Amino acid sequence: MEYGETLDYLFAQLPMYQRQGPAAYKANLDNTIAICSMLGNPERNLKVVHVAGTNGKGSVSHMIASVLQKAGYKTGLYTSPHFKDFRERIRINGEMMPHEDVVDFVERYRQEWKPLNPSFFEITVGMAFWYFLKSEVDIVVLETGLGGRLDSTNVCFPEVSVITNVSMDHMNLLGDSIEAIAAEKAGIIKQGVPVIMGKTCDASAQVIENKANEMGAQLYKAMDAGSELPRTDLEGSYQKENTQTALVALRALKKKGWNIEYEHVEQGLASVAKSTGIKGRWQQLGEAPLIFADAGHNEDGIRVVLAEMKNYHFTNLHVVIGMVKDKSISNILSMLPKNASYYFCKADIPRGLPAEELMEKAREFGLRGECFPSVRRAYEAARLYAKAEDFIFIGGSVFTVAEVL
Repeated sequence: MEYGETLDYLFAQLPMYQRQGPAAYKANLDNTIAICSMLGNPERNLKVVHVAGTNGKGSVSHMIASVLQKAGYKTGLYTSPHFKDFRERIRINGEMMPHEDVVDFVERYRQEWKPLNPSFFEITVGMAFWYFLKSEVDIVVLETGLGGRLDSTNVCFPEVSVITNVSMDHMNLLGDSIEAIAAEKAGIIKQGVPVIMGKTCDASAQVIENKANEMGAQLYKAMDAGSELPRTDLEGSYQKENTQTALVALRALKKKGWNIEYEHVEQGLASVAKSTGIKGRWQQLGEAPLIFADAGHNEDGIRVVLAEMKNYHFTNLHVVIGMVKDKSISNILSMLPKNASYYFCKADIPRGLPAEELMEKAREFGLRGECFPSVRRAYEAARLYAKAEDFIFIGGSVFTVAEVL
């Protein structure tokens, strides 16, 4: 197969959570274990930093990877979802997995995995392990997809485990209380492996602390990093919390013998975007008018975005928004400013909430605007109507942001 055909196969033949939602979620590790066995269990021969959390896990993963690169380590980075190119998910020292390796992997193994009826995520995790071992990386920063305990990445035995935070998201799959969701995230904690806990509420912190004690895992807290932090090139004041979490994780790695000096930390944090190719985190796309996009899509993520907007001076706010239909969106809509102009749209995925339905729901919360047939048309309209002194924000889901980047 050509690369394009290979991608079509992966997207069309395998259940994909990002496109289909809960129907693609597998609530066990059986397929992942079988796929890893098929591949010769590459995960057993990789050094891993395992990162879970509701928000911030992507930023923290990229920060840690950037510092490890500056420390001279050949660093694999596995993240999800991708914005523009499937290969964003699997990188070594910031370089995406080559097209030919994606094709080679699928051609080699697809007949073997076919009887398993695996999900897209299960296959891509196996692909990442295979590619990282084949490429002889020194260390892998591995971001969970959804949850932790039953996430396909949780077949690894890491050097360090990281839980960035816990908040209400994916309640239909992870549980309807903060304690239940925290228990799923804490499922990545392994026997005797240090664990770093980011900013959490008392209820979730207690769950994580109890699990760490049960597993004999040394617990470190992100707040131990203090407030005097190295500068990062990632925009957004909320990156302070992510920087603290990454710093404490790097300290834990250093204690385990990894050669990480403070100059590596400074250089790595100052060049995260350049070193890793991170996208969609309070990313500025223009000025006069100011244009920002952010992939935050749950209550905490939107709360952070709204706080960030307060740091800028502008006249009118224009919001290009598209959301997915398998999430409860009322709480998010209730948080959004009523004095903004809204451009409702649907990302080009099956999970996308029709723009008309989103607009009707938004009206219940006093939000006014127009519907558009695509994200691109909504974005173009916002740019047409916004004046130089205005602010345009694009968000609501990863997929809305992806179509603008």
